Amino acid sequence: MMLFSSARNFLQRFCTEDVHSRRIPNHGSFFSNDLLPSLGARINQTTKLRRHIISPYDPRYRAWQMWLVVLVIYSAWISPFQFAFLTYKKDTLFVIDNIVNGFFAIDLVLTFFVAYLDSQSCLLVDDPKKIAIRYICTWFVFDVSSTAPFQPVSLLFREQSSELGFKLLNMLRLWRLRRVSSLFARSITLTYKPYVLCSVSFISQKLNSKIHCAGCFNYLIADRYPDPTRTWIGAVNPNFKEDSLWNRYVTSMYWSITTLTTTGYGDLHAENPREMLFDIFYMLFNLGLTSYLIGNMTNLVVHWTSRTRNFRDMVRAASEFATRNQLPPRIQDQMLSHISLKFKTEGLKQQETVNGLPKAIRSSIAHYLFYPIVENVYLFQGVSHDFLFQLVSEMEAEYFPPREDVILQNESPTDLYVLVSGTVVSPNFKSFYF
Repeated sequence: MMLFSSARNFLQRFCTEDVHSRRIPNHGSFFSNDLLPSLGARINQTTKLRRHIISPYDPRYRAWQMWLVVLVIYSAWISPFQFAFLTYKKDTLFVIDNIVNGFFAIDLVLTFFVAYLDSQSCLLVDDPKKIAIRYICTWFVFDVSSTAPFQPVSLLFREQSSELGFKLLNMLRLWRLRRVSSLFARSITLTYKPYVLCSVSFISQKLNSKIHCAGCFNYLIADRYPDPTRTWIGAVNPNFKEDSLWNRYVTSMYWSITTLTTTGYGDLHAENPREMLFDIFYMLFNLGLTSYLIGNMTNLVVHWTSRTRNFRDMVRAASEFATRNQLPPRIQDQMLSHISLKFKTEGLKQQETVNGLPKAIRSSIAHYLFYPIVENVYLFQGVSHDFLFQLVSEMEAEYFPPREDVILQNESPTDLYVLVSGTVVSPNFKSFYF
């Protein structure tokens, strides 16, 4: 059953056998355009900013940020790959890299026109001077370094040492990965994004990035070593430099994964002091990474199963209580039905969510959810709309399992019930449906 409660006038409740509920629509404007206002401010209105200033919650700016995240993933893969396996030259990849850098250069300029949320006042700051000072004092230098066109400049120098130096500077593009972390931090705060899915995706992205970077760096050490036969890959394939790019990359990823998982089949291992030193730091890093992964995955599993475990504990406690007090089977069934229904509807958290909102928002939600139902009730035909609006503002929804007593016989009723779905039986055994 599902019920509405009115503290001023009367309590109205909903009853249902099947657990049905209206879902509050996820309007993007609530999270995108509106901020929590200060006391006395008006709500449900779009925040007005200065001209040419962009709101960070604007859907178009959010779409731009999502597009940049896609480019960040590309940069995180191609930068170590170019650093280890490729040489700079004017080809298709050269053009694509400069186009990607162009997008981030546009975002660098665009950031000077994006308002930011002040952590103390929780208000958007749209003063261009304050925005510029804040950006220059924080991430501006790092963003410029990760966007600088080192690849085109390196074509002016033909020395191999110069090319290696520019490749090393080009690895600063990995700084862009902070955008992925920011996106993850924002995603887990949104109710429509599953926490487990976001966490697994973020952990997988970090793991793949570490495997890819370690494999590329280890291959670079072997490629730059004076004696190719005394390297981890040259000991197995002395002519590995003449092998295809695909085979060399797969071999590097194979070494990285077997080392990360501490499997170590023994077919690929360090052959010189440089590789040994790199392997030492890589395996020490793997200890911390493995602990981080196991801890996070364990936390996700526990978080996923804790609700079911609590439900089983409640059922066992209720059964023991009924047995110890020799309650009749009918009351035992009612207790278990109530616990089961509470478990099924616990994820909705409707009333708990609504009670934490300001009164104006609660009234808007109640009007959207309950007004179409109440105005069709025969008891309220001809009643003014203002009265119904005040009435639905004080209503709350509640669920009842089958065969539950809602109003006892000879009880003085203080609540008014409107049946939304399901069946109720009156004392004279007449059934009512909705």
